[in-house]
Amino acid sequence: MLNSFPFLPLFLSLYSNFSFLLKSNSCSNSPAVSHFFFKMRENLKRWLYQAMGFQNELARNQRIEPISKATKPNKTEPNAAGDPKDSKPDLSLCADVKYISWLKEHPSALSSFQEMISAAKGKCIVVFLDYDGTLSPIVNDPDSAFMSDLMRSAVRQVARLYPTAIISGRSRQKVYGFVKLDEVFYAGSHGMDIMGPTIQASSYDGKYQSKSLDKKGNELTVFQPAQDFLPSIEKMLNELEETTSEINGALVEDNRFCISVHYRHVLQEDFGLLEKKVQAVVAKYPGFHLTRGKKVIEIRPSIKWNKGDALLYLLETLGFANSSDVLPIYIGDDRTDEDAFKVLNCRGQGYPIIVSSNPRDTLASYSLRDPSEVLSFLIRLARWGDLSSV
Repeated sequence: MLNSFPFLPLFLSLYSNFSFLLKSNSCSNSPAVSHFFFKMRENLKRWLYQAMGFQNELARNQRIEPISKATKPNKTEPNAAGDPKDSKPDLSLCADVKYISWLKEHPSALSSFQEMISAAKGKCIVVFLDYDGTLSPIVNDPDSAFMSDLMRSAVRQVARLYPTAIISGRSRQKVYGFVKLDEVFYAGSHGMDIMGPTIQASSYDGKYQSKSLDKKGNELTVFQPAQDFLPSIEKMLNELEETTSEINGALVEDNRFCISVHYRHVLQEDFGLLEKKVQAVVAKYPGFHLTRGKKVIEIRPSIKWNKGDALLYLLETLGFANSSDVLPIYIGDDRTDEDAFKVLNCRGQGYPIIVSSNPRDTLASYSLRDPSEVLSFLIRLARWGDLSSV
């Protein structure tokens, strides 16, 4: 889409010139002129972002159509005298230019929806979703990462049309507690604790597969390839809770087959001490290693298993191990989701979609800016499924 917009440099230049004029003496001495250039700049910015197919700063807090058309007041609106309130330099412009450039390689899955979905005709779509930062916003308190009712409804609609799984670093039970849907499959602990279809995967060790029932009594298969590490995880959890208790803001989270040490509330000067304490504990357990996430240090068993392996396992149990008639869609925002993106790229099937409002290195083919855009994408996917089934 960006390649079909050859006037992008011109419009960015105009935007920059309007910003400069707003700060000039001529504008400051003439409220009418100031108001004119302000409106021109904001209209240009709004039109530019609409053409790009994603939200701008002006619409950051409003929902994307078709969810809601409500618009919040523009905080940069001029005052009664016509003077802009934003006298500070527009620091968002440079970041936005970089983001637009990044979109050339990772176009918006919303603006590219029709192009993407045209490849789905005659194929079975399977949807994989991360939780934190994808279905819910990243929050300061990990126990308060609740998804909205709108998001829950959208996931339910999608799951009724396509096989759907949530693959998270959280414990499976905790993710289920947030999502509260029996229509989807769950994979917790970065895929090391999977509750999936009843069919057991023959290519995986039966020792780690067992039958179970969901909340409604439906039979499912539980696959836990890191079972042997549970005793060590329990010991390590106790040690970490004790040794980090003296560091204000540190939070140790039990995610069943992995442990998360959150430091979002830890003072910067205390982080080095926290890191050393965590490393000292993990050094006692050679079967584990550290990984990094968003303001979190994670301790995981050193087995060859990640979200990409969980994706492959679920595809096999769904009957799509070597199928050419499947179109997997994986949406996630975390580094750990890159393992799943890599699997889809290696298979040459489906769409890896990164959730990010900032340019970053990724194996994803498409992007969504934030959970509100994920919501819009899921709604469109469900509506397309309803229409195509008629």
